[in-house]
Amino acid sequence: MEEIIKVCVKPNAPKSEVVGMEEDCLLVKVTSPPEGGRANRELVKLLKKHFKAKKVEIIKGEKSRTKLVKIIK
Repeated sequence: MEEIIKVCVKPNAPKSEVVGMEEDCLLVKVTSPPEGGRANRELVKLLKKHFKAKKVEIIKGEKSRTKLVKIIK
């Protein structure tokens, strides 16, 4: 099963967490800075654990705070 969701990322947060839906976007906070892909790697790891997914892939928005993410369960 696969699902594509819109994710809004807030880097440099004090705590990494999936906050919940905000308008049409899943709000996720990560502690990593948006440098060298560190925030993206943390986002993928966090979403994989949260959704108990086999694979999580950013399909659009690598360098943006708003991303399209594919979740494969």
